[in-house]
Amino acid sequence: MSSDHADEALPLLRVPADGVPDVIDTTRGLKEAAEVLASGTGSVAVDAERASGFRYGQRAFLVQLRREGAGTLLIDPEPFDDLAVLDDALRGSEWVLHASTQDLPCLSDLDMKPDALFDTELAARFLGFERFGLAAVVGETVGVRLAKEHSAVDWSTRPLPDSWLSYAALDVEVLLEVADRLDAQLQSTGLAEYAQQEFEHLLGFTPTVHEEPWRRMNGLGSLKVPRQLARARELWLSRDRIAAHNDAAPSRILRDRDAVTLAQNRVRTADDVFRVLGTGRLTRRHAQRWADALVRADSLPEAELPRRSRSTSPGRRLDRALVKERTESFKQGMRELSASTGIPHDLLLQPALVRSAATLRDPADPDVLLAFLTDEGAREWQRELSFPVLLAAARSVKG
Repeated sequence: MSSDHADEALPLLRVPADGVPDVIDTTRGLKEAAEVLASGTGSVAVDAERASGFRYGQRAFLVQLRREGAGTLLIDPEPFDDLAVLDDALRGSEWVLHASTQDLPCLSDLDMKPDALFDTELAARFLGFERFGLAAVVGETVGVRLAKEHSAVDWSTRPLPDSWLSYAALDVEVLLEVADRLDAQLQSTGLAEYAQQEFEHLLGFTPTVHEEPWRRMNGLGSLKVPRQLARARELWLSRDRIAAHNDAAPSRILRDRDAVTLAQNRVRTADDVFRVLGTGRLTRRHAQRWADALVRADSLPEAELPRRSRSTSPGRRLDRALVKERTESFKQGMRELSASTGIPHDLLLQPALVRSAATLRDPADPDVLLAFLTDEGAREWQRELSFPVLLAAARSVKG
């Protein structure tokens, strides 16, 4: 869960009001938890803890829930194929999450999907909070400070230390009150309907699947020729296979910067790998794997090498100067709209969408512009506010 530091002058919330519940890790316990949740009332606070940087993938290693009449429940998902029994118990209820796009994918993997949600981070952003991590939002709304020293620990650890469980329980203990206070502010400022449309949109959220995920390696831009890109790609693929097999974060197998360094050098043997990277914690077995990957990349024919710029679909050539002028005009219009509404510009309309609109053949045509925004998934409230601004900006630029 995301966090920003809260005001150090606020009182520190150290211990959950109801104490730290036992972690549920048996089939019987899970069934009883579902019954308790079903007997509760109102919205349910939901959070999940992952082991990012330690384990492969983004699965949940702890799920926390709290509901009026049910109290706080801590679930260890590892012994179970799924948590569908909890999902059934919560059918029709509103889930309160903070930074829901972080937790929805791993909860979905456990067959847990909300019918309605309230995202406290998104609500805080609508309201113009300067900091919108959980700790900051809790401090701003409830007036207490959450300890966040366990936010980046290895949640796959078993058994989980009591102090970590206390931290996890506190996250959901305050979440319902935070949501109530944010909702009241959204209502009083006239932003509730806009926020609700965003919450409904989030119900269908799925993480972006990149066609060539290896291209997201840090430092890849320093590789200048296709052969080097091929080396980086082969290292990434080898690393990913090893990480998946060992259930370890890829960065713990080989750091991006080391992969890029290897790709920049001619490496044939394990000794070459040691020469380039040094010994450190690198074993000869792994060094040999990286050497083998680089040899494979060097043996590829030119036609199979990746290019620096991925190919795009052929189409008409755009007037780059015109597109640049439109883009600046659009961005200025959106900045002014943000200033007048108090809504951050990237909530009003995603920056990538604004840039894409500038490449339309005739964005000054209202039918063309509106169809584009609709087809690209802009919500009704976003179209209502941004369409006239973009149309006026487009008409101010001579094309």
